Amino acid sequence: MASVTVRNIKKSYGSVEVIHGLNLDIDDGSFVVLLGPSGCGKSTLLRMIAGLESVTKGDINIEGTRVNEVHPKDRNIAMVFQNYALYAHMKVRDNMSFALNLAKRPQSEINEKVSWAAKILNLEPYLDRYPRELSGGQRQRVAMGRAIVRNPAVFLFDEPLSNLDAKLRVQMRTEIKELHGRLKTTTVYVTHDQIEAMTMADKIVIMRDGIIEQEGSPLDVYDSPTNLFVAEFIGSPSMNMMKGEVTAEGVRMPDGTLLPLPAGHKAKPGQKVVYGIRPEHLDIAKGIKAVVNVTEPTGPEMHIYVQMGGQEVCVITQERVNLKREDNIEVAPRLDKVHLFDAATGKVIA
Repeated sequence: MASVTVRNIKKSYGSVEVIHGLNLDIDDGSFVVLLGPSGCGKSTLLRMIAGLESVTKGDINIEGTRVNEVHPKDRNIAMVFQNYALYAHMKVRDNMSFALNLAKRPQSEINEKVSWAAKILNLEPYLDRYPRELSGGQRQRVAMGRAIVRNPAVFLFDEPLSNLDAKLRVQMRTEIKELHGRLKTTTVYVTHDQIEAMTMADKIVIMRDGIIEQEGSPLDVYDSPTNLFVAEFIGSPSMNMMKGEVTAEGVRMPDGTLLPLPAGHKAKPGQKVVYGIRPEHLDIAKGIKAVVNVTEPTGPEMHIYVQMGGQEVCVITQERVNLKREDNIEVAPRLDKVHLFDAATGKVIA
């Protein structure tokens, strides 16, 4: 196992800078997820840690050693890719043992490690099959097995589940988390799927346009977003955002609708704000008038999209409410769950 530190990292392609002076600490044995939309720089950062991309400026340290100029094979890392990257002409056991054979490890050691990894990943029945004879999930397990047998200091995962169907993604993310719990190997995992990030990470690092917007535990970034981007990006459905102006009575929306303010808020009268409230923190109760647009039953809960204050707002309830389009209801925000953001800067008003 090993810690990874990134200090003042910059990455440029010609005159275009895509990573802008990042600093990041990844603790020994932790599971860190780099999360963000396409083009935010998360895969580029992962590839720099792996040595597959050069560093324009700054330092990357693994196990306390600067690795900027160290060849990928000498960094004691193992990477699992989105497309599995298996050798089609090799059987599963040969794919898994490939790196150990290159390193000229004793055959007894190779056999032992392959058997150990196959047992962990439930691949024992498939060791003599070719990749084409496996399902997508089984191929991804083989790719993980090939990484495990090397006993690396750091695992790097680059969107490994994006080619799988929805049900298999849920199963595989559980298996990867269980694997981490068993091996305790430092893991850096890239995804654009915030559900994956929330369910798997010890720490989420949210990126946008080559910078880190916020980092923290999954519940920290969900419950206490530091800006509008994080608040909207984390959560599905995303946080409701309503623009307005602070008055003595509350936040007044452009159509005159008044939103109640939480006690002890720091917003000032006349300040332009964005009033954020997550769908599950809006109750169907006496409060603000709204008109139902659409209802979406998901099974465990109901998503109700309403028109309120001139914009669409989502309400989530676990009650089996019988509502139809154009029904009039009232909703009430839980005031201890309201987030206020400065409309000009997008930053939370703390």
